[in-house]
Amino acid sequence: MQKSKRNNLLKLIIIALLSTISLVLFFINFPLPFLPTPYLKVDFSDVPALIASLIFSPIAGIVVVGFKNLLYLAVSGSADPIGVMSNFIAGVMLVVPVSMIYHRVKGMKGLLTGLVIGTLVMAIGMSVMNYYLILPAYGWFMGWEMSNQVKWISVIAGVLPFNMLKGVFIAVLFIPLFIKLQAWVQQQQTRFSLK
Repeated sequence: MQKSKRNNLLKLIIIALLSTISLVLFFINFPLPFLPTPYLKVDFSDVPALIASLIFSPIAGIVVVGFKNLLYLAVSGSADPIGVMSNFIAGVMLVVPVSMIYHRVKGMKGLLTGLVIGTLVMAIGMSVMNYYLILPAYGWFMGWEMSNQVKWISVIAGVLPFNMLKGVFIAVLFIPLFIKLQAWVQQQQTRFSLK
């Protein structure tokens, strides 16, 4: 019982630390200059969420993504709740498939498969979300008229390639990081899987 409480506390501490690291990484971002959407910026804040999801579960990854966005709203005073919600949805679309596949197929094969599928889910899912929900919400929020043609062009020329490239950038960073951390991740998995 005492060990279980200690493990739960340690789990909360790890998730809190990863959420804080995620917030810091969220502020380090850059646009892709060759895309016509300068408001879309690449950041690596989903990397700590991926680590949490590999150690614990997809839910832990979702919690890190959620805390990061809540902390960002609190710290930055952002007047863009739609952008923050979009970041949360994109993070979940990436982290959940990676985690689910990795927990079924352990090791590098599961991770690589998960990153490919997670990138595709994020790119296609965010394209659909932008066309039907996010871009219309921005249009309403900013008082813009947004035709279907404008939404279609924004998705095809901006949102889709942006999310594909973001997934690739995250994978390129995460794979060598995972190789370095693999023993530690497996150690944590063993520790927290014990009752």
